[in-house]
Amino acid sequence: MSQYDVMIIGGGPGGYVAAIRASQLGLKTALIEREHLGGICLNWGCIPTKALLRSAEIFHYMQHAKDYGLKADSFGFDIQKVIERSRGVSARLNSGVGFLLKKNKVDVIWGEAELIKANEVKVFSPKKKAIEPQHPVPKGVKGEGTYQAKHIIIATGARPRALPGIEPDGDLIWTYFEAMKPKEMPKSIVVMGSGAIGIEFASFYNTMGADVTVIELMPQIMPVEDAEISALARKQLEKQGLKIITEAKVSKVEKGKGQITAHIEDKAGKLIQIQADKLISAVGVQGNIEDLGLEKLGVKTDRGCIVIDGFGKTSIEGVYAIGDVAGPPMLAHKAEHEGVICVEKIAGLNVHPMDKAKIPGCTYCHPQVASVGLTEAKAKEAGHKIKVGRFPFAGNGKAVALGEPEGLVKTIFDEKTGQLLGAHMVGAEVTELIQGYVVAMNLETTEEELMHTVFPHPTLSEMMHESVLDAYGKVIHS
Repeated sequence: MSQYDVMIIGGGPGGYVAAIRASQLGLKTALIEREHLGGICLNWGCIPTKALLRSAEIFHYMQHAKDYGLKADSFGFDIQKVIERSRGVSARLNSGVGFLLKKNKVDVIWGEAELIKANEVKVFSPKKKAIEPQHPVPKGVKGEGTYQAKHIIIATGARPRALPGIEPDGDLIWTYFEAMKPKEMPKSIVVMGSGAIGIEFASFYNTMGADVTVIELMPQIMPVEDAEISALARKQLEKQGLKIITEAKVSKVEKGKGQITAHIEDKAGKLIQIQADKLISAVGVQGNIEDLGLEKLGVKTDRGCIVIDGFGKTSIEGVYAIGDVAGPPMLAHKAEHEGVICVEKIAGLNVHPMDKAKIPGCTYCHPQVASVGLTEAKAKEAGHKIKVGRFPFAGNGKAVALGEPEGLVKTIFDEKTGQLLGAHMVGAEVTELIQGYVVAMNLETTEEELMHTVFPHPTLSEMMHESVLDAYGKVIHS
């Protein structure tokens, strides 16, 4: 029976990063994967959707070529070529993960895992049919058998949540899996849910010419975002032709020949019907906690996720969990950092627990949305007396030169201490800008230090500076 210091179940961002870091720390490490390295993020989420959205972004600019003094009189797209590029990006990075694991001497075990004891795992041939199986099994990996480890980390990720009566069928009702690989371009789509997944696909298909309607149960789209930022994003999306209905739900879906009819009920009980070629179900995800042997061991779970402390420890000694299966926020970068914290704690290093208040969130629609920390409403709810700064993209030279004058940077400070409580942005490339505020928050930077920081000109990042200045009545260009 093979013996390891650390064994990780799941080869997604959290799992493979934890495996690499564990090996770097001198721990004999194995990684169990049943489908493909890189997990949902690399194969069906973060990476391939960004490739699709990049194609849509370029197509958008081609449509507006004349605004830049350019001529593009004849252009179009081949949806299969767009998808082919997206899948190629994933394949390239998938092989890169395999290389990194081999380089770091991590044993890869191919199969499906079940915990027999707190330190023992049995690996079976995968029962789940892979969407795009990685065949043949990579050379040099192990397979079925029983393995022991002092520490077992569960990193099995999550899958799309299905609403009763509106279960995805892979044909007329899609999850992100089918939405990423359409056989042909649908003419009309209903998107159920306006979180990051729903809005990104809505933005992609809308830009590529489909008639898209988004249905959201909450009063605003992207419900976790600051209300002001959400409202500005909605305005821009609707200006581009996206239809959005908030405070409403899809109560029933009727399937016809090559078409669905979505029955939508608003908060007043008014019913409307929308016909479309497809419906994308984007109502969240749920942790993959089934068939792992958790109940038998007594591992505590809550609302479909494994309960952990700030270091990934579960209720059972020697068993840990990281990433989506360990609860929200269900983000790849959270999973990676959680994995590093977990294995460094196992190795006896002095590490800080995960601080979820400093995890940035990004939505790659057009315009982009990015945030970290408390929204204005949450800051007030927490009892803070706050100062709020805002700076519009229209006041920034680089944004105007890019032809992207629509957007806003918003910062929230504690009035008494000057602590940066939150930062929220909507506009071009804000998913790249947000990290500046994340670093500032981690360094416990005050408003004074941010105001005295020199930002390069002309850049979009100058708006970050101006927003801070605005919070304290010192803004220059607005």
